[in-house]
Amino acid sequence: MSDSSDYEDHESGDSDAELQAAFASGLLKPGLNIPVEPKKVFTNNVAGLNLKHKEIQQSLKWIERLDLTTGLAPIAPEMAVYIAEKEEEAGNPIKKVKKSLDPTVDDFKREMNFHRQAQAAVLEGIPRLHSLGVKTKRPDDYFAQMAKSDEHMQKVRDSLLKKKAGLEVSEKVRKIRENRKMMKTLQAQAVIQRQKDKRDLMEEVKKYRKGARKDLDFLEPGGDKKKQGQQGHKKKLQNKPADRKRQKKDEKYGLGGKKGGLKRNTKESSADVSSYRPPPRNKKAGGKNAKGQKRPGKSRRHQNGRPKRR
Repeated sequence: MSDSSDYEDHESGDSDAELQAAFASGLLKPGLNIPVEPKKVFTNNVAGLNLKHKEIQQSLKWIERLDLTTGLAPIAPEMAVYIAEKEEEAGNPIKKVKKSLDPTVDDFKREMNFHRQAQAAVLEGIPRLHSLGVKTKRPDDYFAQMAKSDEHMQKVRDSLLKKKAGLEVSEKVRKIRENRKMMKTLQAQAVIQRQKDKRDLMEEVKKYRKGARKDLDFLEPGGDKKKQGQQGHKKKLQNKPADRKRQKKDEKYGLGGKKGGLKRNTKESSADVSSYRPPPRNKKAGGKNAKGQKRPGKSRRHQNGRPKRR
């Protein structure tokens, strides 16, 4: 026990002495001691950079360098319409667009900018070469080496196809939902229309019972509307004297519609007895026969030799 205590005192004494020496030399300061890395100083040696630039600069003609600094070529009309639609969707607060139209984030817009910049370089470089007497011709079997590999472009193509398929599925689902909503609306309207037709029919029945209405056209499907349409058509024909030929044809052949079963009885024709005429009777009232003579009495008939009925 005593040996261990002596060893701890010796270690603590050495550590205190080392700390005191470090504090005296300025390595330690009062307070929380955290090791701090020295700040890196960056020197902007403009004179040295200009000197190095002169050393590596080569004063060559443009035909040897073929460097161009251009902007973006005019965009195709169809692509302008497409980008305008995308910007409109991005500005619409109802539609939530996940991707931003920033070229650093939007792959499509970034690639389009690369393509337009290359087009601008071609439009400026080819005439410049021709002005210097350099003839240019693209071989028929020329294929430019792509910056990206075929595997990478295949992945991009697969990703675009998946996005397109997802958009088509979402569009179909949206159309199905809209169709369902439309069907529900139409069904509700049909129910309301049936209830209205039923109320109108009951009102017409009440009018017929009270004697305010004599015909039964309302019992036939579309009877009143058809009658009103025919009356309106006749009024139009009456207002136009030039259509007399048309009016005669309508009176002869009708106004179209159902042709079969026109001679069948309807509720109105069955209830109409105004044209009924009873058949003529052989004997009229008062005991007179068909010739107008009065029938003889019973005794006279017996005298005439007619047998007596038993």
